[in-house]
Amino acid sequence: MCGIAGFLDPAAATGPEALSAAAASMAAALARRGPDDDGVWVDAEAGVGLGFRRLAVIDPSPAGHQPMVSSGGGLVLVYNGEIYNAGELRGELEERGRRFRGHCDSEVLLEACAEWGLGETLSRINGMFAFALWDKAERTLTLARDRIGIKPLYWGRTGDVFLFGSELKALRAHPAWRAEIDRDALAAYIRYLYVPSPHCIYLGIHKLAPGHTVTLAAGAEPEIAAYWDLRTIAKDTPRETMDDAQATLRLQAALGLAVRRRMVADVPLGAFLSGGIDSSLIVALMQDAHAAPVKTYSIGFEEAEFDEAPFAKAVAAHLGTDHTELYVSAQDALDLVPGLPDCYDEPFADSSAMPTMLLSRLARKSVTVALSGDGGDEVFGGYK
Repeated sequence: MCGIAGFLDPAAATGPEALSAAAASMAAALARRGPDDDGVWVDAEAGVGLGFRRLAVIDPSPAGHQPMVSSGGGLVLVYNGEIYNAGELRGELEERGRRFRGHCDSEVLLEACAEWGLGETLSRINGMFAFALWDKAERTLTLARDRIGIKPLYWGRTGDVFLFGSELKALRAHPAWRAEIDRDALAAYIRYLYVPSPHCIYLGIHKLAPGHTVTLAAGAEPEIAAYWDLRTIAKDTPRETMDDAQATLRLQAALGLAVRRRMVADVPLGAFLSGGIDSSLIVALMQDAHAAPVKTYSIGFEEAEFDEAPFAKAVAAHLGTDHTELYVSAQDALDLVPGLPDCYDEPFADSSAMPTMLLSRLARKSVTVALSGDGGDEVFGGYK
């Protein structure tokens, strides 16, 4: 993951140094998301500042440095995510005369916006993302979030300043920040054990909804628009009749392609393995597409009723993965509690947060990217 942050302050009376310092402070708050590189870009006349922290996954060379300016100079991008069809899009763009400095997907996204415009680009990219695009000619700052909302993006206004960031701590780092708790959001948290989108625990701040953009401009109200909607897709997609065997083959092909796309990386890659259906299926497809043993990781618990590590170990042995497991105690989990507010920024009461953090720390010792089985229950009705 990377971290993006920035602001639009049309009334800024400070010079470029002060704007750069503000953007740098916002980006520094996201250092954990991007340990490999950082950058700042400002337009003092427009009152715009963009900050970035990079976790290098594809093309770790300096050619992937952000904020990134388009080859024509008209657009500036900060971007967190991965475009899985970047290779195909790059080929089309090169045929249209676009030239690239490196091989990262952020440059493909930026040049696609310059060539086709934001709307067509969003309809064509396949990936998970949150990004901000400054259009120098139109003097607009547009934020966009992927269709399902995998990558986080907060935005809002404090006074006359628009702020955005991958995490709330980036917004809090701006000098204009003023915090006030949204009591309706607090009530929603007490009911649901998290603050649901598009709400945020702070008044006036929002989570950008999945499949949406918001455009900010000096002297204008934010323009929020949906570029993708699951209900529309479901209604407009023709129904097909097939038996179980046909459906299974179609699903296997779709999942296999999705997994192979997500295995494209220039850094070590592995997978979280719980031994359940979802993660086991993901790892099986990874191993089918990979000659060497896939690195897999699982957490075990001393309490037998919560321990899934034996199932994960059995799956790993069956698939022949390079498996690592770590048994943790209740105290190990409790020791994480003081750091949870810094990690999540707003109230979040999912108890799986603690084993997920422990598992992530374990995997990070040897891999940079890890696939997991998250989402299977939501897509396939695994919850009551």
